[in-house]
Amino acid sequence: MQRMIENLKEAISEGGVIAFTGAGVSAESGIPTYRGKDGFWTKYDPSKYASIEYFNLDPSYYWSFFKDTRAPLIHDARPNPGHVALAEMEKAGYLDAVITQNIDGLHQAGGSKQVIELHGSTRRFYCVDCNKKYSLQEAEGALDVNLPPRCNKCEGIIRPDVVFFGEMLPPGLLEKAFTLAKSASVIITVGSTLIVYPASHVPAVAKQAGARLAIVNDEPTPLDDIADWTLYGNAGEILPQLI
Repeated sequence: MQRMIENLKEAISEGGVIAFTGAGVSAESGIPTYRGKDGFWTKYDPSKYASIEYFNLDPSYYWSFFKDTRAPLIHDARPNPGHVALAEMEKAGYLDAVITQNIDGLHQAGGSKQVIELHGSTRRFYCVDCNKKYSLQEAEGALDVNLPPRCNKCEGIIRPDVVFFGEMLPPGLLEKAFTLAKSASVIITVGSTLIVYPASHVPAVAKQAGARLAIVNDEPTPLDDIADWTLYGNAGEILPQLI
């Protein structure tokens, strides 16, 4: 693995690098992965709290989930060495952008500036009726008054700026990610199972366009066979070695 890391470092030093990250990066900050078997994720039905159809039917279910889990998921979670390493690569001029499936905002908290959040963020909110924007603090204040929280402008329901199951990705974001992928020299996928479509197609697009593919993950992925580097392990241990 050390020879592989040294070879990847040499490729990174030539620039034109992007990163594609998934839930495995956040798991090292204490946030359970979506398919995890333990903890509070098992207390709520994902077909309800993560579904736009059910949110429209009963938004209080999602907001009850949010209220119970906001401490560990949002307030207590901190960037880990993997997040920080990617931010340092960007600051040094070697990493052009982070494309992430995660919604926790930990890449920005870790120092990354160019972040494309394909699935949105649990730190941003808006009214479903008038589209008024709310910060995390404002949404939590509204939640303390009403369940579900109501817009102070039109009394509409406030929702998180995330992509629920059953919704399309935000217009333009996936296209932007594909554009970056097609122009990259190296793409590093980190902590992603690479099975959640269409976001997971980004590394394949980069590879097809001629980029070299590095996979950092704690288990095999469907793209391992076409990867130039496969580094099995935790992002917090492997990525700092690339600095």
